[in-house]
Amino acid sequence: MHEQPDQLEPETLLREISDLEGRIGELRQAAGMPEPDLRATLDAALVELELALTALRTMGTEQGGERNGSAAAENERRVLRTVFQDAPVPLFLLDRNTSVRRVNRQAASLLGTSSGYVSGKQFTAFCDLATRAAVRSQLAAVVRTGRRRRVQVRFLGRDHPIDAVVTLARVWIRGEPDPMVVVAAGPTNTPTDGNPDGAQNEVARQPKAVKAAPPAQGDDEAVATIVHRMDVLATASELLLDEPVFNETVAVRRCARLLATELADWAFIDLTGPVGTGPGGSQQGGTKVVGTAPPLRRQVVMGPADERSVEAVGALEDLEPALDTLPQTVFVTRQSALRPHVENLDLLGVCPDGTPVCAKIGATSVLCVPVEDGDRCIGAITLAASGDYGPFDLMDLGVVQRLGRYLALVIRAARLYRRRAEVAETLQAGLLPKTLPAIPGVSVSARYMTATRGAEVGGDFYDVFRTQNGSWGLVLGDVCGKGEDAAAVTSTARHCARLAARWKDRPGEILAMVNQALLDEDRFVTAVMAGLQIDTERVTVSLGTAGHPPAIVIRADGVIRSASRGGVPLGLFEDFEAGLDTIDLGIGDTLILHSDGVLEACDLQRVEFGQERLLEALAAHATDPLDEMLGAVERALLDFCDGDLRDDVSMLALRVDAPTLD
Repeated sequence: MHEQPDQLEPETLLREISDLEGRIGELRQAAGMPEPDLRATLDAALVELELALTALRTMGTEQGGERNGSAAAENERRVLRTVFQDAPVPLFLLDRNTSVRRVNRQAASLLGTSSGYVSGKQFTAFCDLATRAAVRSQLAAVVRTGRRRRVQVRFLGRDHPIDAVVTLARVWIRGEPDPMVVVAAGPTNTPTDGNPDGAQNEVARQPKAVKAAPPAQGDDEAVATIVHRMDVLATASELLLDEPVFNETVAVRRCARLLATELADWAFIDLTGPVGTGPGGSQQGGTKVVGTAPPLRRQVVMGPADERSVEAVGALEDLEPALDTLPQTVFVTRQSALRPHVENLDLLGVCPDGTPVCAKIGATSVLCVPVEDGDRCIGAITLAASGDYGPFDLMDLGVVQRLGRYLALVIRAARLYRRRAEVAETLQAGLLPKTLPAIPGVSVSARYMTATRGAEVGGDFYDVFRTQNGSWGLVLGDVCGKGEDAAAVTSTARHCARLAARWKDRPGEILAMVNQALLDEDRFVTAVMAGLQIDTERVTVSLGTAGHPPAIVIRADGVIRSASRGGVPLGLFEDFEAGLDTIDLGIGDTLILHSDGVLEACDLQRVEFGQERLLEALAAHATDPLDEMLGAVERALLDFCDGDLRDDVSMLALRVDAPTLD
């Protein structure tokens, strides 16, 4: 091992200049990072100026030196390896590109990892981002000038950062075409964090994986770490399933917040749209169809609460994952990725201003897992950490993989629920009239609210139509059960009543025909029908009831009464007979038909809204316009049950109008 003259060949000089340009760019990025080490960056910039001056002076010279392999060189390597491994201080052997060729046992112990893991990686990947560019410049200076240098470095240890002072020395090894650098690490000479003897500064903070546990050592610390990660999974399960109705947006944000709080500094979640709806995208049998997979979209970014990070979140939320980034690669391959020490700062993409995402957020350790439910991959979860708590490990990866599976299952259920709800809404819309007809002499209004629980189509229906004698009929009913089967019976009952009214005009006869049509169905229907005989300033109402809550009459003077009950539900017996009643309505009188969902709505103590509360709500708004009256009942109902309707609610109202003067 010996020193080599400083002359450079033209090709080598051009390479030096190209490397110089790259390092200057890194120094600019380092100066703009959160909490930059400006002193180290300035020193490195001066070093780069010295390098440029030296390169100009040596242009056109030739490089000499002995570079041949021989038995003597091999013997020298053998001796050097022995000395290298047994050295009492941490040693790193780097090539001219600052890649680690070899480390001794002390260096591996310093980083808390194995020698094999360190070899082949960039030396600066094990340094914090604030001084990484400066260290790279100092290494280049040592290679170029041969002068030894001492640099203060913060190594990213297994559990916490470690401050150290490293000595950089250039060496030539026989048989190697380029010079190498030996890095010897020692304790920092600057007392920090109350460490007066200048020993290695081990950050006092506990790792995130055990921050909730008491201080522990050895096996106790490992147990505390495992217990904490189990707690994270248990908490995730509760957060993701704590919705009475699956909500994809809530689940994704809860998941990201938990991860950014417990396991990382930053959490990114990127997802495709609902499966099968991406632009030109499809996945079949869990296998990606090349060129047609739906694109990833950034859904949420969670980071620290400081002002600079909050500003960064806004920019990162608008930054879609590029094709060559880690989230896209994990999504396409469905293979998790662990990068304990980040070498390529472009790993997570580049911001519009040219700053790598990892540099912007200070990420030195990254992991990424697919969000897949066992059948399809719908996205990726990415965690990034600054190294203050040590790099991510395989246990972290396993926890996030399981959480990714949980999230995928919740999202699949949420999207299925949403599609079913959309189908139910479309189907329900077909079971109700789009508009109510205008009837001379009376006003008509209706309200319908779907149950807040479940995504199945309800069984309530109402309709207003002409009858056989040219008058009008109103019908409101409720089918037993929910879902597509109930909807089919609902449609049958509604349209059968409308059709029967073409041949019959009495409610009892019309309901009897509907009963015959429903005998072959496996569901029964309750209903109430009102036949109208409209005269000047008076309406005679013939009521037919089939096991349904009775109609309510509100007189213009505020008096309220209920019509008679009676009849059996439709579709049960052949010898059907409806309950009948006749009511005379004058100007200002109102008739209300409603489903049992109004009466059976419950509060948190399972107390029903009931007939009495309904009558009170109607009486309080008896003089209001018809639509406002029904709106008031709707609000009272929702307030009573705190918005949690367990059954559909339908109301149909008619009021006799005062005659208009021509």
